[in-house]
Amino acid sequence: MAFKEIVTKAVVGKAKKTSSNDFTMQTEQVPTTVLGCWVINHTFSGSKGDSKVNINGSYDVNVWYSYDTDSKTAVSTKKYSYTDTMVVPLKDDASLASASEIIVRCLRQPTVSNVTIEDGIVHLSIEKELGVEVVGDAKVKINVEEDEDDYVEVYDDVDEEITEEVNEDYLDNPTDNE
Repeated sequence: MAFKEIVTKAVVGKAKKTSSNDFTMQTEQVPTTVLGCWVINHTFSGSKGDSKVNINGSYDVNVWYSYDTDSKTAVSTKKYSYTDTMVVPLKDDASLASASEIIVRCLRQPTVSNVTIEDGIVHLSIEKELGVEVVGDAKVKINVEEDEDDYVEVYDDVDEEITEEVNEDYLDNPTDNE
């Protein structure tokens, strides 16, 4: 038996990471109570670092709050940016430097896990889970039969017995063919 090596693109490393970022938001009025908080417009991308994958992203945070001793409400929106780094274990002899592509997926969307008001400033903790796949060259070995022909030869000869049995008048006299 002989073997051949095939070089192809494959996932050579995969990892996921849950992270939390803390932010502050200054609202237009001094908030009394936070009524709701949500995260939208999450965008991100990954790039190769020296020995790590760098993920740069951003999202908008909306905070719905009451003010004036809970008699009025307002919503404040602010865009936040973040940078995460992730060490991705690589298979075999793969290296991050030779990776051809970094794929980042959001496994769990950013959500506000904690929100407090201190001295009129809203403090937010936002959690998310990101997954990274590193794509690079990989070698696959397959076994090959040595005496295997590349092509099987076929012929287009029409069998004469079949052509003799064909009734050429079939459509002209369908009752004769029963």
